[in-house]
Amino acid sequence: MSESSYIMRKVKLSPSWSLSNEKNETLGSELFVLLDVIRRTGTLAEAAKQTKISYRHAWNLVNHWKNFFGSDLVRFTRGKGASLTELGEKLLWAEQRVSARVGLQLDSLASEINLEISRALVSARSSLTIHASHGYAVAHLPELLKKLPDLQVDLRYIGAAESLASLNHGDCDLAGFHLPTEGNGKTVIDNLSPLWSENRHRFIHLVTRTQGLFVSPANPRGIESVSDLDTKHIKFVNRQIGSGTRMLFDQLLTKKNIESANIEGYQSEEFTHAAVAAYVASGMADTGFGVQPAATQFGLDFIPLAQEKYMFACRSKDVRKTEILELIKLLKSSEFANYVKKLPGYSAPEAGKIVTLKEALA
Repeated sequence: MSESSYIMRKVKLSPSWSLSNEKNETLGSELFVLLDVIRRTGTLAEAAKQTKISYRHAWNLVNHWKNFFGSDLVRFTRGKGASLTELGEKLLWAEQRVSARVGLQLDSLASEINLEISRALVSARSSLTIHASHGYAVAHLPELLKKLPDLQVDLRYIGAAESLASLNHGDCDLAGFHLPTEGNGKTVIDNLSPLWSENRHRFIHLVTRTQGLFVSPANPRGIESVSDLDTKHIKFVNRQIGSGTRMLFDQLLTKKNIESANIEGYQSEEFTHAAVAAYVASGMADTGFGVQPAATQFGLDFIPLAQEKYMFACRSKDVRKTEILELIKLLKSSEFANYVKKLPGYSAPEAGKIVTLKEALA
């Protein structure tokens, strides 16, 4: 098999779930796609057009699953088009939550499988292994790196501390993590400082991004800051221990002298920004903490609280490796800059810049 033919045959893993009844009728992905477009466009006709199915098939699909559940999924109002009922919203939320919660783990597994297959088929192909805390700019790297067909990328999402530990153990070439700015970085630095050193590591800027609170549209609970989580009996959903986002949130609590034990839901854990946003969008929590694109993805309002720099760490001796230099060149490209501009709360003023530890912490 030639190298070019292998590139077109990559393993992709996608999360899915289904509902079945006693007749073995199974709820499938076609309905979820249709419901999503109905919610966005407000008309069945436009939803059918965008999903490339006939209007009759779309109508039959909605009515078939209405009978399946014994309740409407879509509400049709004369002069106002179509909207999802509470059941329709819950079904769509369930699909989105499955994707948000396990999608990145499947992406990591697919990346690992692809790398091993690549090594078996094309032993001369170079590879770049990245272990990184989840972020929307990081998630774009596999697409960006398609411009380097001779470079096989293995991107796995793990927490900031785990990523740096992997780098020190020689398990990856780049470790992705984020450093809060404006005096909010003490907790993060205290937790991560045993894992880096001035002499052994160099750091590469990726993006600057904003983190804040996710709230339902129009903010019905009147949440304005982390102080409200301690005083208004607000239900919160947290990120996992070891994630940079959780460390940043803990720092914000410390600055306000808030005890985490007083926050309802503090012990809950989700592993991505999108999973936190999906949890809030479902109504299972009043708020969560993360980056703005996740709020936008799930139709939530966003209260900005802190800025941070997302960076890659690498070993000093590897900073001039061909694979890393090629990545840096792409990070400095107009294509990456244009992609970042589309992410709410993101910017890339120093993308690709290499700095020392002292400069990274400045």
